Parts: sequence; C-alpha cells; structure tokens
Amino acid sequence: MRKQLRIGIMVALASIMHAAAAPCVAQQQLSGSRVGKASPKATKASLESNRSHTMGPTIVLVHGAWADATGWYDVTRLLQDAGYNVVAVQNSLFSFATDIETTKRLIDAQQGPLVVVGHSYGGAVMSAAASGNPNVKALVYVAAFAPDQGEALGGLLQKYPDLGLGGALRPDAAGFLYIDPAQYPKVFANGLPDKQARAFATEQKPIAGSALGEPLTIQPAWRSAPTWFVLATEDRAINPELAHFMATRMKAKVSEIRSGHLVFISHAAEVARIIESAAR
Repeated sequence: MRKQLRIGIMVALASIMHAAAAPCVAQQQLSGSRVGKASPKATKASLESNRSHTMGPTIVLVHGAWADATGWYDVTRLLQDAGYNVVAVQNSLFSFATDIETTKRLIDAQQGPLVVVGHSYGGAVMSAAASGNPNVKALVYVAAFAPDQGEALGGLLQKYPDLGLGGALRPDAAGFLYIDPAQYPKVFANGLPDKQARAFATEQKPIAGSALGEPLTIQPAWRSAPTWFVLATEDRAINPELAHFMATRMKAKVSEIRSGHLVFISHAAEVARIIESAAR
C-alpha cells in the first residue's frame, strides 16, 4: 500500500513538473521558429560575424551637467549602425574629482584604440580622465569645456560669460544647481522642439555647484592627443567666443554648426559624422 502511494505521489509530481515546463518549451519552440536553432557552433559563428563587423576604435561618450548618458541615444545608435563599439559613462555630478575618477575607470577598462567624446562639462572631465592613456587616439569636444591645467570652469566663464544660462541657475538646499525649468528651453535647449525641451527640463540632473570651481590639477589630454571641436554658433550655455578660444588653443579641427548647446541631440547625424572622422 505504501509502495503504491509512493508511486502515485511520484507520478503526480512528474505531471506537475511537466506542466510547469510546458510553457518554457513552447517559448523555446516559438523563438526557434523565428530565429532558428542556436547551436554552439552557430552562436560562435554569429559572435565572430558581429566582431568582424566592428570597425575602428571604441568610442567613449561622456555626458555633461544637467544630463546623463541617455542623451547620447541618437549618436550612439548612428555609430553602432556604422559598426563602432560604443560605451557611455554615467557620472554622478557629485564633484569634478568623482566624475573624473568614474570616467577614467571606464576609459582604462577598454582595450585597443579609443576616441573619447565629451559634451559641455564632460569635456572638462575627459580632459583629465583621458590624460596619460596611450590608447586614446583622438578627443572630440562637442560644445564642450577644455580647461588647461590649473583652470576651473568658473574662471573660464568669468572671462567669457555665458549668454543666458548663468541667470537661470538655481541652487537647492544641498548646494546642487539646476536650471529653472521655465528658462531651460531658451538658455539650454534652444533649437529643440518646445515639447522636447520642456520634457528635458523636468528630467535634468543637477550638478554640485562646487564642481564648477574645482580646477584641473593635471596636464589635460588635449596637450598630447589630436582634437576635434564641434562649435555650436547659437550656444547660450558656453559663449561661442569661449568655444573658439579653447578650440584655437588646442589647435583642434573645428566644425561650426548652427545650433544651441544640445547640438549632439539636435544635429546627431552631423555630430556622429565628425566623431567618425576623428575615429578614422
């Protein structure tokens, strides 16, 4: 009797397990009908095929203040479609030193030749984070700061005041700066559709005010690596005169684009092409 009961329980458990596994099997069959069987050999061949289509150096993207890495979406997609391996850093904006450390860790983790691209405050970050790395073959400053050793962004802005952004900055209780959402479309996102600009205004990522006063303590990467500069001629966050001064000092290859500060979003295809030219 006990033996029969034990057999009955085992049969019942087997039935339950089979029923639970059935959806997984169905899912596998459905996936197989769409993409075919993924044998180990086929998977390896697929990986090798993808690798063979990857071209040139790895592109490292560094975002600026009041933003994060998702802003690079369109540029990333275009570069990936062209066959490049792309990585983007997510900085905390808690301090200049912390963002340099985070970006340097990502850059140093890559293998082979690199092109590092920075927007706005991200240009200052990459100037330090890429310094001394022999794999960095080119730097692309996209409406970006390019301080020299001993310079802070606040000092550069005193010499060449912005054209509206400074008056729109507001501090929170912790000393982080954000852009007045009502003024954001005009002083930071001019050139973008109004609905998109207003959405970005609500999603902005504040930066510690102290970060703008922290000087670059080492020799910048642009002293030793070839540089490209995307100069946004209608930029109200970085005065075009300051951009021209920094680009000239670096002896950068300059591309002027009629755009506001978020040129990498409003003119993603043009910016991607400039990055590709640096990569070549």
